[in-house]
Amino acid sequence: MDSVIVNKDKVNYFKTFIIGCGFLGSMVAWSIYDPYVSKLLSEKLSQSDFVTRLGADLANRYPFLLEFMQAQGENVGSAAGGFTLVPLFVGIIMTFDNIFGVIFQPLFGRLSDRTRSRLGKRRPFVILFAPMSALLFALIPFMPTIPTLMICIIGFVFLMSLWRSPVMALMPDLTAPHLRSEANSVISVTGGIGAFLAVIAGKLLAAIFGYDTELNEERRAVFIFGAIVMILGTLIVSVFVKEADSRTDPAHGNGASGKSKKKQGSKLNKEERKSLIFMMCALFFLFIGTNSVTTFFALFAAEVLGKDTASATLMIGAFLAAGALAAFPAGIFGKKFGRKKVIVSGLCALIAVFAAFTITKQLWLIWPAIAIGGAASLFVNVNTLPLVWSIGGLDRVGTFTGYYYTATFSGQVAAPILFGIVRVLTGTYMSLFGFCTTAFIVSLLFISFVRHGEALPEEEAKQLAAEAG
Repeated sequence: MDSVIVNKDKVNYFKTFIIGCGFLGSMVAWSIYDPYVSKLLSEKLSQSDFVTRLGADLANRYPFLLEFMQAQGENVGSAAGGFTLVPLFVGIIMTFDNIFGVIFQPLFGRLSDRTRSRLGKRRPFVILFAPMSALLFALIPFMPTIPTLMICIIGFVFLMSLWRSPVMALMPDLTAPHLRSEANSVISVTGGIGAFLAVIAGKLLAAIFGYDTELNEERRAVFIFGAIVMILGTLIVSVFVKEADSRTDPAHGNGASGKSKKKQGSKLNKEERKSLIFMMCALFFLFIGTNSVTTFFALFAAEVLGKDTASATLMIGAFLAAGALAAFPAGIFGKKFGRKKVIVSGLCALIAVFAAFTITKQLWLIWPAIAIGGAASLFVNVNTLPLVWSIGGLDRVGTFTGYYYTATFSGQVAAPILFGIVRVLTGTYMSLFGFCTTAFIVSLLFISFVRHGEALPEEEAKQLAAEAG
């Protein structure tokens, strides 16, 4: 197979998929990490007398903590005659990945923009840090004590935050600006495949080897599976994705148009900075809304719809599946009609279906809300990152990828806290869709002030690229 350089005239879906294999590997790891590590932490912490006593002491001193955790659906029942706040401790530890992402992804995204090496700007970070992340990931379930487990977890989430921005910056580096929304739809589907592989990992290993992944010893196989996929994704990127030697020609291979090249080395002007700030605020509230849906839907389904966990998982799977089906049209529409228009239309659709359910409280509306909401969320997500890239310009793709993740990860950190408070105040999970609707309305208000980041029309981009030689 030839090395990958994405065509400047149209998106080569297969080659873009190859570029996205690094992202696929990271999605496999994160999709395994969330459910399995939280369970592992809960088991380890519950076996600690010190943690049990500390939780009981905190619960007695600050009873509102119990109410807050119960609002998030956590089991804070009795343990050794007192109360346990193990779920609270688990929740705090499980936010480390988002916190590390907020801190380190912009830093290493910017560092990758300035990297000059024979392998290019981005691949050195993927080649160095992804295998190290995979090794620590595989070791997590083998850690015998809480301190060693925490060292492994912290090391893993730290290393993962060092290469996510660079690996995501590969696609825009090798794709013409007017094609990035369409190419990002391929990356989104690639990440979805990674998440799907993670979901079926346990069942797949059980079917092939007879493993019971509920047992800690055999659960290790799931982590090893995730580590192998991460390493394979890294190998594919290392071998088949070609970056120019950034020591001599850092701009080569970016798919740049002449108009975009004018932005290289220049700072954002005042209006561009405003657009970036408004866009980050819009992303923050967007991810508060979408993350709240995926995080709390099972609890909502149990209380309001009377559904068990399996049924709730099926419904949230339908939400994600609708998004996957909408990914390619979202990219094509972003290129044809403009990114902001497609983002706004997606937000309006989300607001309409979520508000209809909130106001009418008609339970039959939940399925339209799931289907339309899932598709609308991808109309938004596929086009937001390319818009942020275009605000930044070609030579700061890594930096602005970091800014994007700063906003989105901050939203993911804030979502369970904010909705937990709302749930305590309202006393019902029926408030979930109203809370999400409010977040989407605020996001829409911010996006309305964004004035930059559109792709050049295809014909103009081609002409400018030809004139630039």
